[in-house]
Amino acid sequence: MSETTVTVESSSTGGSCCGSCGTGAGKAPATAAAERAVFQVKGMTCGHCVSSVTAELEKVAGVTEVAVDLATGQVTVDSTAPLADTDVAAAIDEAGYALIGRIDA
Repeated sequence: MSETTVTVESSSTGGSCCGSCGTGAGKAPATAAAERAVFQVKGMTCGHCVSSVTAELEKVAGVTEVAVDLATGQVTVDSTAPLADTDVAAAIDEAGYALIGRIDA
């Protein structure tokens, strides 16, 4: 049996990860990402910062999931294809923060 890890955004309604309950509004059902990249971001200090960065990165074509670790400033981005650092930097800049760089995994 193969193992697939799927992360579902929190929702007060519970339910499956198919998106029919609204947790995946505007997105395809959760699938395994083809690519994962971790970036260091400067300037995030609160939950609003996390929300802003997440919202802007989710607009980048191919992004399937964003996870922000506020304590470390690291942002993990799953996508269907490799992301250009310039696209990630533009999204983070639009949110009002600075991309320090990509963290090698």
